[in-house]
Order: sequence, then structure tokens, then C-alpha cells
Amino acid sequence: MPQLAERMGRAVPSAIMQVAEKAKQLKAAGRDIISFSIGVPNFLPGEHVYAAAKASLDKDSGQYGSNRGPDALLDAYLVHLERNGFTGYSRKNLCVGVGAKHVIFNAMYAVLEEGDELILPAPYWTSHIDIARILGAEVKVPHCGADQDYKLQPAQLEALIGPKTKMLVFNNPSNPTGMVYSEAEIRALGEVLVRHDIWILSDDIYNQMIFDGLGWAHLLKTHPQLRDRIILLDSLSKTYGMPGWRVGFAAAPEPMAQALVTLNSNHITNLPEVVCAAAVAALTGPQDIPERMCREFAAKRDEVMATFARIPGLSCPRPQGAFYAFPDIRFAFGKRHGELRIDNDVDFCNALLEVEGVACVPGSAFGEPNGLRISYTCKAAELTEGLRRFESFCKALA
Repeated sequence: MPQLAERMGRAVPSAIMQVAEKAKQLKAAGRDIISFSIGVPNFLPGEHVYAAAKASLDKDSGQYGSNRGPDALLDAYLVHLERNGFTGYSRKNLCVGVGAKHVIFNAMYAVLEEGDELILPAPYWTSHIDIARILGAEVKVPHCGADQDYKLQPAQLEALIGPKTKMLVFNNPSNPTGMVYSEAEIRALGEVLVRHDIWILSDDIYNQMIFDGLGWAHLLKTHPQLRDRIILLDSLSKTYGMPGWRVGFAAAPEPMAQALVTLNSNHITNLPEVVCAAAVAALTGPQDIPERMCREFAAKRDEVMATFARIPGLSCPRPQGAFYAFPDIRFAFGKRHGELRIDNDVDFCNALLEVEGVACVPGSAFGEPNGLRISYTCKAAELTEGLRRFESFCKALA
């Protein structure tokens, strides 16, 4: 039979979705499973969002829409940008996509030739590296371990930038670690970046989920001279509890934004009217649900960290954003739980699922095999029970 393109040999299924699917199958088979695996916010948007969607259906035009996005949605996103302190953008700097992942794919496609280099600090979100590899990029991965709070250091960045470097992917707050860079840390990275003419894909989708009054620092604020090569990435999924609606945004220099529009014109054409109407309502309507959920996630973070503190040998830098924690589990390597020997992160997660029915994603999926990711978005009772089981499992290792 005819062969698939060579690039498909570089395409791999999402490791996160594989763990989530396994947990779902075990639950369907009757196992009592608590999943800490997938980054779904587990709340729904306000009624005003559904009302806007229903109203849109009543007056549906049935026509094609704008490749860039309808004016009402672009204007709503401009308001959102201004709330975050980003001014000076106009519609010509914007483009929508079918979720943030689609925008990431388009942005990388627009920049990366086969063999170009992309810098991606680890721990990283799985799709960042998967998309870059599908496109044939060489991915340079600086290891940012728990000893440096999972954060990229300026010297690491400087050492990896070379003549073939085209892009840095910078995710703050971080998925999978929940870490948030301080203004001083952002400023230090910016001092490196101003010396090198590369694109910066700034993955900001957790920007409304920052705890402890920390505030959100950004390269565009510390180094506005980087504006002509920063691509701001955002999404409705996490902030508004709308992952299934699939609405992502980019704000970028006009040539990049136009490139994204051109790519849209050749595959998705446009977002559906009903989705755009719901998105406008989310961005321009009451913001009480995102604010409440941020407080709730901070409280859940505290519960997670309190549990970790009771487990001898386990360590975890304190996350201050998103809804993830990334404990270092090296204390468990070489130990056993009954007949199950744990030599690495995959062994740990498999044993945890088998013994206690708790699903987590191994850290190696994120480029950090010394840890694992916990997503603490589940219901409060499930979180408490899941953490109890996690603690029991760890304390039973010998």
C-alpha cells in the first residue's frame, strides 16, 4: 500500500491523553479510580455564556466567517489584553484558532523550517515538543530540575541559542509544574533575549490563575523592545472552563498574525458563529467565576502541599499558578510496594494506579523523569481521598 509521510514517524499520541484514557477504561470496568491526570478545569462557564450561544443559534447566518476571527471576538480579546496590561494592539495583530494547540501548531509552522532549532525548557508541556518534532525542528531542551524550581536560568538560555535557533517556547505559569516566574526572573531572561533575534512563543494560557498575590510578570512588560518577535498565546479553556469550545488566540506582530490568518484560510476557514458568540460573552461578561476558581485552586494547592509535607523523602517546589504540582519522587526509586519494584517514574505511576487507583502522568512525558504531574482540578472530596491514597502508597514503600 502507499506509504505515509515520513513526518508521521515523528508524530506520537499525547502521553497525557493515554494516561487519562487508561484511567477511564479502568473506571468503566468497575475500578474505583481517582484521576489526577488531565488538565481539565472541571467547572463550567456562567449562564451568560450559554445565553449568548443560544441567541447566536437563533440568528445563525449559516455563512462562512472571517479567517482572522469576527470583529466582535477580536475586540473582546483586545479588552482582555488591555486588562492584562498589553496595549497598542489592534485587530491586524490578532488571530483566532481552534484552541491554543491549533495556534501553537500554526505559529511553529509559520516559523520553523526542517532542521531549525527550537528551545523548550523541561519540564515542558507535551504538545510543545510533539508539534515541533512533527515539523522537523531540532528541539534543544535545557533541563530545569527541582533544584532550580523547574525554572529556566539565563545562562542555560544563552548557552543554547545558536545560528540555527528560531524560537523559544516560554510557558508561564507553567504546565506541568505550576511554577510562576517572578519579575526579576523574567527580566533576567529578557536581558538574554534582547541580544538574539529569535521568535518567542509566550504560552500564557494560565495567566488568570496565579496565587499568593504574586502578580504576573511578562517579557513584554519588562522588555517592550521584544514586541516585534513575541507571539502572545491565550485560550478560553482554563480561565473560563471552556476546553471543549476550542477557542485560542494569538496576538503578534502584523506579519506573524497575517501568516496565521493565511494558514486558517487553508484549513479551518473560521470558528463557528455559536462558538464565537460564547467566547465574546466569556471575555466581556462577569469575571466572577474565573476569580472564584482561582481562589479555589489556591486552596487545593495548599491541600496538595500539606500532603506532600507529610511524606518523608518527597520534595516539591511550591507552585503558585495553574492547577498542577510536580513532586520530585526520586525517594521512591529502588523501593518496592509489595511485589512491585519501582525503578523510575513510569513504575511509580503504574504501581500507584494498580495499588491505589490513582492516575498521575509520569514526569518523563514532560522531559523530567524524576517527577510526576498531579492535576488537582477534581472535586474537593475526590482530591482529599486521592491525596490520602497517594500518601498511603508512598509511606508503604520499602
